[in-house]
Amino acid sequence: MPAPAPLTLPRERRIKQGRDFARLKSKGQRVVHGCLIVNWLELPPSRPSRVAVITTRKLGSAVVRSRCRRLLRECFRLHQHDLRQPSEVILVARASLTGKNFVDVEKDYLTALRQAKLLKTTA
Repeated sequence: MPAPAPLTLPRERRIKQGRDFARLKSKGQRVVHGCLIVNWLELPPSRPSRVAVITTRKLGSAVVRSRCRRLLRECFRLHQHDLRQPSEVILVARASLTGKNFVDVEKDYLTALRQAKLLKTTA
């Protein structure tokens, strides 16, 4: 049995360039569910998945925004190998994310990915 793929999320797997955000906004797709918005663009199988998290000041103080970013990044990190094919994903936190625990955020995240048909089908 092959060794499982590591569940790390190094910095090079994060979207940082403004041109990448613009490309995803213009060419990508979008789904809204619960406490987050998911924008994505599918990539060729040879490229790794990448993620970005957006939190606005409307969410609250820097501490609150940082916690929201950590929760969303952790959801992506744990489920990055469940994606049907590599994708660039932007996760936008909505105001309802503040105060939620990880289980509730993960549930909204997985439901949004199912709506977007980004998850592998399981038997």
